[in-house]
Amino acid sequence: MVDAAGRSVTTPRSRLRLALTGAVLVLLTVLLPDTAQAQFGFRGGPLGVARFAVGHIIGLSRLRHARMAVHGSRYRSAALRSEDPRGGERGRPANPYVLRAALTAQAALSGWHGGRRPQGWWRHPDGSYGWIGPVFWPFAHDDLTTAVIYGDTTSLSLYGYGDIYAAIFAPYAAPELAAYTAPQGRHARRVPSAEVVCDSSDTGGLPVDRIASAVQPNEMQRSALDELAAAWTSARDTIRASCPAQAPTNAAERISVMQARLDAMIKATDALMQPLTTFVDLLDDGQKAKLDSLARERQAALASAQHKDAQAAKACDPNYDPRYDVQAERQYEQLVQQQWPTEAIASTLKLDDTGRARLDVLQDTTLRTMETLSSCPMKPEATPQARLAAVKTRLQTMQQAVGGVADALDDFEFDLSDEQKAAFEAIGPKRGA
Repeated sequence: MVDAAGRSVTTPRSRLRLALTGAVLVLLTVLLPDTAQAQFGFRGGPLGVARFAVGHIIGLSRLRHARMAVHGSRYRSAALRSEDPRGGERGRPANPYVLRAALTAQAALSGWHGGRRPQGWWRHPDGSYGWIGPVFWPFAHDDLTTAVIYGDTTSLSLYGYGDIYAAIFAPYAAPELAAYTAPQGRHARRVPSAEVVCDSSDTGGLPVDRIASAVQPNEMQRSALDELAAAWTSARDTIRASCPAQAPTNAAERISVMQARLDAMIKATDALMQPLTTFVDLLDDGQKAKLDSLARERQAALASAQHKDAQAAKACDPNYDPRYDVQAERQYEQLVQQQWPTEAIASTLKLDDTGRARLDVLQDTTLRTMETLSSCPMKPEATPQARLAAVKTRLQTMQQAVGGVADALDDFEFDLSDEQKAAFEAIGPKRGA
C-alpha cells in the first residue's frame, strides 16, 4: 500500500501475511529436531528437469578420482506430490524432509516467474532449494544442529556444485530478486522478504529438552548444557548476520554471498567446539551412550530409507567407480551440453582466443567441484565433537571450492567490457525462461 506521499506502507493485513509466511517456515524448524521419530526418504527431480547434478552426481572420466553418480530419473520428483506434508494430520508421521522441500520450494518459487512455475532448475534432489531469492543456504543453522547432534548430514551434503552453478547462471532476474529485498504493493503478498526467510528458517536452536531427557544431567552438567545452548544461539546469530541485506546483481556478487555464508558457518563451528567438549566431557560413559543414541536412531532410519533406493546405495558405495559406468558417462556429456552453452557464450560475447580459454577454465573449475563436494552423506562419526569437526572440514572444503570458482570467474571477466559482462549475466535468467 502507498500513502499520499508515495511511500510504501505496511498494512495490518500485509503484516499478518508476512507473519504467516514466517510461521510456516518456523513450523519446519520445530519439527526438525524430532525427525528421529519420523519417516525418512531421499527424493528429488530428474536430471532433465533439475538441469544440474546435485545429489549423487554422475561420475566424470575427465575427473579421474570422482566417485559419484546421479540418481537422474530414478529419483522420484514427487517430493511435493507423492508425499503429503500433512501426513501427521492423517494419522502417520510427517516427513521433515518433505516439509522442508515444500516450504523452501514455496519461498524460492514465489518470486520466480511470478510464482507460476511448479519447480525450478536449481532445485536440490530432495526437492528443496539452496537459493531462495538472494538467500543462500536458508536452513544453515538447522543443518549444523542436525549433523552434529543427530549425525544426519543428508541436507548438508546436498550443497555443492549445483548451488555454485546457480550462482554463476542466476535463476532469478533482477525484478524477481527485488521482490525479496524490497517488497512492496501486491507483490509482497506472495514473496517473503529476505529478512523473513533469514529470521524464520534458523530458529530451532539446540534440542535441549531432548538432550536433557536422554542424559538426565546433574546440576553441573545442566549448567554446561545451558552454556552450550547459549553458544548454539550465538552461532545462529553469527550465521543470521551473513544474510544479504541487498540482492546481488551479478555472478561475482552471488559467489561473494556464498563465501560470506560459508565463512559465518565455519566461525559458528569454531565457537561451538569448546562448550560442546566441556558438556560432553562432564558426562559419564552411560550418559554419553544415551546422547549418542540420538544419532544412532537417526542413522538407522536413514540407512533403512537408503536401502530402498538401490541407485542411491550404488552411487554412495565407496567401491563404485563411475569410470566404468557407460550410462553415467553418457549422462555427464549430456549434462555439460545442457548446462554449459559454451559456444553460445563465446558467440554472444564475441570472445577472442584468450577469453575462450578463460571460459574453459571457469567451466572446468566449476565442474571439478563435483569431485571435491560429494553429495553422499558423510561417514557418521562416533561423537558430537568428531561430527562437528567433520562438518567444519566439509564447509572448509566447500569454501575452498567456491574460492577457486571465484578466482576463475574473476579471471574470465577481467578483460570483458561492461557490455560483455551484461551479456554474460543475461544468460542466467534466460535459462529459467
